[in-house]
Amino acid sequence: MGLLNSGLIISRSGFNVFIHVIIVCCIILLHSGFPVTMATPRLGGNETDRLALLEFKAKITNDPLQALGSWNETVHFCQWHGVTCSRRHQRVTMLELQSRKLAGSISPHVGNLSFLRILHLQNNSFNHVIPPELGRLKRLQYLRLHNNSIEGEIPANISGCSALIFFAVVNNNLVGKLPVELGSLSKLKAVYIAGNNLMGSIPPSLGNLSSLQGFYATLNDFVGSIPDVLCRLPNLAYMGMAGNRLSGKIPPPSLFNHSSRTTIDVSTNQIQWSLPSSFGITIPNLQFLGISQNQFIGSIPVSISNATNLAFFVAGSNNLTGKVPTLQKLQKLERFLISFNNLGSGEVGDLNFLSSLTNATSLEILQFNQNNFGGKLPESIGNLSTKLLVLSSSYNPTFGEIPTQIFNLVNLEGLYMEANQLTGNIPNDIGRIQRLQQLGFGKNKLSGNIPFSFGNLTILTKVTLNENNLNGSIPSSLGNCQQLVQLDLSQNNLSGTIPQQVFRLSSLSIGLSFSRNHLTGSLPMEVGNLKNIGYLDVSDNELSGKVPDSLASCVRLETLLLGGNFFHGTIPSSLRFLRGIYSLDLSRNNFSGTVPREGIFKNASAISVTGNSKLCGGIPELKLPLCSSKGSRKKRSTIPLKLVITVSCGLVGLILLLFVLYFFWFRKTKKVPSSSSPANSLLKMSYQSLLKFTDGFSAANLIGTGGFGSVYKGILDHDGSIIAVKVLNLAYHGASKSFLVECEALRNIRHRNILKVITACSSVDHQGNDFKALVYEFMENGSLEEWLHPNPSEDFTHGDPKNLNFLQRLNIAIDMACAIDYLHHQCQTPIVHCDLKPSNVLLDNEMTAHVGDFGLARFLRAANYESSIGIRGSVGYAAPEYGMGSKMSTSGDVYSFGILLLEMFTGKRPTDNMFRDSLNLHNFVKATLPDKVEDIVDPILLQEYRDELTSTNNIKNSPKFEACLVSIFEIGVTCSAEPAKERMNITDAAVELRSVKNIFHGTGIHGARQIMTPQSTCNVIVL
Repeated sequence: MGLLNSGLIISRSGFNVFIHVIIVCCIILLHSGFPVTMATPRLGGNETDRLALLEFKAKITNDPLQALGSWNETVHFCQWHGVTCSRRHQRVTMLELQSRKLAGSISPHVGNLSFLRILHLQNNSFNHVIPPELGRLKRLQYLRLHNNSIEGEIPANISGCSALIFFAVVNNNLVGKLPVELGSLSKLKAVYIAGNNLMGSIPPSLGNLSSLQGFYATLNDFVGSIPDVLCRLPNLAYMGMAGNRLSGKIPPPSLFNHSSRTTIDVSTNQIQWSLPSSFGITIPNLQFLGISQNQFIGSIPVSISNATNLAFFVAGSNNLTGKVPTLQKLQKLERFLISFNNLGSGEVGDLNFLSSLTNATSLEILQFNQNNFGGKLPESIGNLSTKLLVLSSSYNPTFGEIPTQIFNLVNLEGLYMEANQLTGNIPNDIGRIQRLQQLGFGKNKLSGNIPFSFGNLTILTKVTLNENNLNGSIPSSLGNCQQLVQLDLSQNNLSGTIPQQVFRLSSLSIGLSFSRNHLTGSLPMEVGNLKNIGYLDVSDNELSGKVPDSLASCVRLETLLLGGNFFHGTIPSSLRFLRGIYSLDLSRNNFSGTVPREGIFKNASAISVTGNSKLCGGIPELKLPLCSSKGSRKKRSTIPLKLVITVSCGLVGLILLLFVLYFFWFRKTKKVPSSSSPANSLLKMSYQSLLKFTDGFSAANLIGTGGFGSVYKGILDHDGSIIAVKVLNLAYHGASKSFLVECEALRNIRHRNILKVITACSSVDHQGNDFKALVYEFMENGSLEEWLHPNPSEDFTHGDPKNLNFLQRLNIAIDMACAIDYLHHQCQTPIVHCDLKPSNVLLDNEMTAHVGDFGLARFLRAANYESSIGIRGSVGYAAPEYGMGSKMSTSGDVYSFGILLLEMFTGKRPTDNMFRDSLNLHNFVKATLPDKVEDIVDPILLQEYRDELTSTNNIKNSPKFEACLVSIFEIGVTCSAEPAKERMNITDAAVELRSVKNIFHGTGIHGARQIMTPQSTCNVIVL
């Protein structure tokens, strides 16, 4: 005790000094990164990092991929997803959460991660502002925030990040001026600020960034001139400032005098200048030069040939003049765009530069339209690169015939030669360029027939041959162009009838114009197939007959021009259902009767009916004579009295007979208990009630069209239930038979995966025509076709695109297999559907699949389950033996199911353009089994699978996913085998698919079919 008192007792002042030293040491250790263990909670060091990360997580409002799911107390924060720490001090050095679909704001507490060197938050949905607290990150080197929705200004104190090398905020909503303080970041090598709303001038302080290699500021609102000091930076290789409001002149000594330059893009500004004569020599490493849409003058310098690394020369929409020099040394050239200038002299020899381009073996796009190039197109044009995708020479005084050598360019996708002075025929060799998508030969002096070989160009989308001297008939082979959205053959000398095949091109959405020709015949009812067409112009021809009611099916029609023909009869009242139409020309025809008063006919300024002397009535603004009833009275007065009495007596007798029959029927049926269920009430539906429920079968309620009719959405009055009404177009051959077959097929079958028919209607419409319709349950999620192959424009309009994940597709496949198994093996009389395809598989609000459309179904009454009745399925899905006259059988449905299964998991239609000659969807998949299925799987599924692996780090799921894919593709390939005897039974297919689902969920093994009965497979409700 004495020793303790004498040796270890510390004075009060000494103790204070001791404590002070300990505190100082702790602070030093904290700043140096060493962890300090204390009895009290830690408030600095890596504890600060952990708290900062939790604050970051707290600002996240949406994390659909569960990227921050591991951010909890169960593991150390250095093991959290996206977080990287230093080994020695366990301090956060990297935060990488790019492309994780995160939403929310960036927490200011990120500024507490004082050891952070890399911050990658790009490709998410962050909003709000860039926290000024980021300026405290003195060690930060890479800041990537691009492709988000960040607002506000770039904080000036970002200059506090003195170690910053890479700064990217591209494609956000930033505003304000570019901070001059950026010029103090001496280590900065890349500034990417494009795609925002930044304004003001570009600060000259950027000239201090001696290490700067890339400056990407396109698509903003910068004004003023480009600072000379910026242009003088010796290491600046990439300069992109397109899409601003920059003006003035570029200082030639600075911008074009550094050999380090690889990219200069100042397109779409207001810059006035000319290219220096030596620019090809002073910047020999230049790869991209973009000066389009400015006010450049002068000529293209001869020295351009020295820029042997040049790949892109984009100089359209300026005031360049003179001849184009030789480009013989530009062997790396990929794009040469000089449209909308004043180049050329309008004389022979202007196009000699084309011959010098034959050395450019990588050339993909060549555009010299809207200039003054004279002479003929040289035959050497056929020696250009076979990689050429686009060739445009429109609006030049070029003359002569189209050189046949041009069709050596077999990979062309766009060929534009409008408004030249071309003569002669369109060569039949045009059918060789089968990748062609857009063709423009309009406004020339071409003559002869339209080549039948156009039918070889099956992926054409736009064709303009207007304002030429073409003659002969319109080739029916155009019907092969199933992707055509616009066809303009107007102002020629074409004759004959319009092929029905053209009106079957449901792809036509922009327009169809045959005006000012000599076409004859009628407008066929197939015109109703063009439901998406924007304009239809057949004016000033010699067409006759009545205008078909089916035009009302063209629900997106905006302009309809029928004037200057010999159409007769009444104007179809159904045209009033064209809700989107704003221009209708019916003038100079032989229409008679009353003009409708509804729809567009209410707007006199939108329609023209002049030149139809027998028209009457309508709205007063049309100034047509009143319709007289004298003719009808006179006609009635000539009917013999005796005939009137006879007919009247007959009608009275018929009414009495019907009354007696009804009386006995009523006495018989009233003994049966009545039901107030919707199904029983629907049995009383008439044409009038269906007309009411569908708002007059309005275009707004049109769901879709099929082979035999149209389907409308209807709403019941009594309970607001939604129904689907399929109205048969009885003008189609076989429609009535289809109605009877579907009624018989659906009368006695009930299955959760077969579309339920509620009732049928067989009556007459208001005009006395036969009317037949089927009423179904309404399927909220439409058809499988809409989910496998969604329309991009509709997805954009209606929000998120339609997308089926792996499990949803598997469930739908199981549903379909169960429905087919029921039809084949569990009905009293086996039924073959005969038309399985995505559009005939409907999805309810729970994404349960229902097989529908039994218009082609057949009953198998013979013991061998075959029928001699002919069959007509859908191209790509019908069994190959049907095309050779074989009898139908259940194996035909199995084939269709197999093809549909392959389509669901590859995302490719069996009619895809890639499938030709001996290659089809079956062979395409079979060739990849079992080791290369990832090469053919739908990219959406593959991305879903990769995202799942990334978010969960569950490597064990990889072989399971691949095994499931292999099994599914094997089932599809076996079902779609060409020899019918080699196909799998649909019952086995259903069992196998259920087995795949169990494996996917981790509850089954291969070979599960040995312990599962078919009934247990198809009676389980798929969740």
